[in-house]
Amino acid sequence: MIRTVVAGNNRPSRRPHRHSRVSGNPERYCLMMALAASNCGIPAYAGMTVGSGKDGVYPPPYAIIRPMFPPLRRIFRHLSGRSPAALNFLTARSGLLVCILFLLVGLATAGDYGINYDERPQRRIARANLDYILDHSDRIATDLYQDRVYSVAFELPLLLAERLLGLEDYSQIHRLRLTLTHLFFIVGASLGYRLAYRLFGSRPLAILALLFLLLHPRIYGHSFVNFKDLPFLSMFLIALYLLERAFRKDTLGAFLLLGMAVGLLTNLRIMGLMLAAAPLAMRGLDGFYAGPGPERKHILLTAGLFALTAGLTLYAVTPYAWANPVDYLVTSLSQTVNHPAVLPQLFQGELLLSNELPPHYTATWFAITTPPLILLLGFIGMAAVGIRGIRRPGAVFRNTRRRFLLLLLACFLLPPLAATVLGSNQSEGWRHLFFIYAPFCLLAAYGAGGLAAALARPGRWRAAGMYGLAGVGLALVLLQMAQIHPLPPVYFNFLAERTTPERLRTQYDLDYMQLAHREGLEYLRQRHPQETLTVRVGQRHLGILPAADRERLQPATGGRNADYELIYPLESFQPDLAFNTAYRRRLYNNTLIALRPLDAARMTPAAIAAYQEIYRQAIAGEPIIRADYDVYLADNRLTFIRENCPPGGRDEWFGVKPFPAAAKSLPPYSRQAVFYAPYYNHRVRLGDVCLSVIQLPADIAGDLIMTRRTLGNFGPADWPLWEELYTLSGPGLGERIARLRQQQPPSANPDAFAVFLDRDAAGRPRLLYANADCTQSEYETRVTLHITPADLVDLPAYNRDNSFDNRDFLLDVYGGRPGGDCIAAIPLPAYPIAEIRTGQAGRWAATLYPPADPGHLREIYAALSDHIPAARSNFNLYIQDNQLIYLRETCTAGDTAAAFFLHILPVDGADLPAERQAAGFANLDFAFARWGGHFEGKCLAAVPLPDYPIASIRTGQHRPGSGEVWAVELAVGR
Repeated sequence: MIRTVVAGNNRPSRRPHRHSRVSGNPERYCLMMALAASNCGIPAYAGMTVGSGKDGVYPPPYAIIRPMFPPLRRIFRHLSGRSPAALNFLTARSGLLVCILFLLVGLATAGDYGINYDERPQRRIARANLDYILDHSDRIATDLYQDRVYSVAFELPLLLAERLLGLEDYSQIHRLRLTLTHLFFIVGASLGYRLAYRLFGSRPLAILALLFLLLHPRIYGHSFVNFKDLPFLSMFLIALYLLERAFRKDTLGAFLLLGMAVGLLTNLRIMGLMLAAAPLAMRGLDGFYAGPGPERKHILLTAGLFALTAGLTLYAVTPYAWANPVDYLVTSLSQTVNHPAVLPQLFQGELLLSNELPPHYTATWFAITTPPLILLLGFIGMAAVGIRGIRRPGAVFRNTRRRFLLLLLACFLLPPLAATVLGSNQSEGWRHLFFIYAPFCLLAAYGAGGLAAALARPGRWRAAGMYGLAGVGLALVLLQMAQIHPLPPVYFNFLAERTTPERLRTQYDLDYMQLAHREGLEYLRQRHPQETLTVRVGQRHLGILPAADRERLQPATGGRNADYELIYPLESFQPDLAFNTAYRRRLYNNTLIALRPLDAARMTPAAIAAYQEIYRQAIAGEPIIRADYDVYLADNRLTFIRENCPPGGRDEWFGVKPFPAAAKSLPPYSRQAVFYAPYYNHRVRLGDVCLSVIQLPADIAGDLIMTRRTLGNFGPADWPLWEELYTLSGPGLGERIARLRQQQPPSANPDAFAVFLDRDAAGRPRLLYANADCTQSEYETRVTLHITPADLVDLPAYNRDNSFDNRDFLLDVYGGRPGGDCIAAIPLPAYPIAEIRTGQAGRWAATLYPPADPGHLREIYAALSDHIPAARSNFNLYIQDNQLIYLRETCTAGDTAAAFFLHILPVDGADLPAERQAAGFANLDFAFARWGGHFEGKCLAAVPLPDYPIASIRTGQHRPGSGEVWAVELAVGR
């Protein structure tokens, strides 16, 4: 028999119940009073003694409320006497009713959401996998690239539903995908509610956990538009519920279902392996404490059945793994730790690379985007679980509720900790770790129950006040969700400082999914109800509009002039300019999107006046560049102006790339030129004048490449009409390259690119590429760049098999073609570099070595002052400390340009490598830069000699086609 007890008092209550219909059913009373308290009836849990206040069982809320609200108590007792069956139904189905209510609201509002940029790639994943299943096509490997390891178990059903319904209009497909994704989330939430009820034995606490999950604005919004992270969260909840059920029932069927759920979870994301390890570890503990015999055999059987089912399910739903399961696992794990797509992230006002984020990145995002009430209760619950685990550590080894709570704590803490320790490539807040919010909600509900129990002991009023505050907190969150609909993914709590207008947008990425574009298009549709407009915006955003609107709002393809440009302001990496027409809604006083009319006929009077003022200020000075568009610079503002601008023509935009690059530059292989610290703006027309305005950062310095481009379909029409190099301060890039030509020998033939090792103004290493009068073909050809580190451990995990860091790039990402001269500046990694190989296939190739430390060269030179050269020629030769040292007192770059040969004749030919024994000597030819460098007009190189006994050395320099420049033979002896 299960008894209802009060925390801290294990004796059953002796107070008689005068109204058995109410008092005999405390769960019904809890629901009627709408208080999220705790144990209103506690079910037996496998291996747990029920009724112990020390184990976190809480007093029923009616024990707290009864003295406080006699009138309400009489009213509800009267209602319960009239319709006990209805109240019983509402009580038993309260969680289901909440889920149905949220589902109905979701179905009604699903069409309000914009399109996530991941939507089309996710559909491509499903199509490629379906083609592979039906006809064994190779599209998974050829079309998906890095996406081949992503979740087909969720995307394939979405594609099949789309085809079964015969949907062809993309707006209908988009609505279907949103609806089914949200439905899956509601299913996961409902099982999360059942899990909370099993853990706490309290429907109000389970309802509280459910509301915590549903009333997280970002989670709720992503439950419609996020087809990667939210299905994983939903499946994670389902797997947690089945995990608890399997250990409670302890049957083969329960572990079979758990294995299937974990297999599907791992298909959605390989991080599901984390949850796969938990049942095996828990079964191992159960087997350790079980006695020999049938019980231990049953434990081993259930563990084996779970592992086998999980593996077979994962294999069955992952077509990419059918040919090579090992390669699938290795590739998936590698991409999870080090995803190859490195993206810039705006975090706390700095533009950082996604693979170089600070350790507190995830924790900060979680703290500023989670409702404060849930945040507080979650940390209380975590503390309670942790403290009780420390006090009774043996409980973790038993099949109890406490062990499951410790598992929830581990599920919340370990994934972000592992991501931080492994230096995982993270981006866009904490969305890749949304699944940790599921255990956090359960811990928050546990904390709420524990706090209610603690407050109830000295005084019941305080506990009631706490529940009231909890209700007010959730109501405020719901109000905020209604206010920012349909953009709940941009929710921030009060911890994110937003004291000034546009403060948040300068600190964090807001609408990184660009969902607000839909409302921007809706605004244009309402503002111009009869006109046909050309809008410069991504094709995917227009695709979800109704067919009638798509006929009026057309994309500006093929370089056509646009009526409006619709952008997310951060894309330009500059503050909104005063003349931009702002998006009609400003959330947290931050503009999420800008509608920029590109012709004065559609501008507001204020916008026209702002443009005219900028035009007058610009022409009052002298242009820094004269061309078909004159360029003016004043107050860190560039203005491109063309008088008597002809009508029509192709749409144009003007861009600026700064050199040296930003402190955190994007690696070239990402191939997203717009992120390489550019600043750009489209041309606007004011009568006969065309102009473009670019506001530069206040601290910008160095060289600028200014570009005028036409917009096409990323073909030859997109190449710059002109590019010009301008120096803001210090020696210009052209002057720097000229000096380097004198200091360093050419790294390739004079007709190709010259490549120089250099450092920018901040002392960071970089490569400079220069080619005078290069052709368009040379400019368009991809440049290979392979960097071999001194220690392979410094390589990203996905490059270690190649033994080098592959950073191939196109010149327009890191350079330009100002005045017909191709130049580029490539930031190098900070780790020690052994060798750099670069070139263009079939055109030229160069190998470079980091220059020797001048201080080290001076130390070697000082040590030679008391020694006599072993030989004299163009270079003086010394043998010191098992090194062959080359020294020339007066030296230029030309003296070290020719290659050095170095042949070692050993005393015993057996000491030679096998491939050199036939030749009879070791060939240690080298480039001077490999072992030496220039300092104070001198040049010195120190080459390590082999450890085996040497008979003689022959060395010198030679040039291909002209023979030896000089040669010396040294008789070394033993």
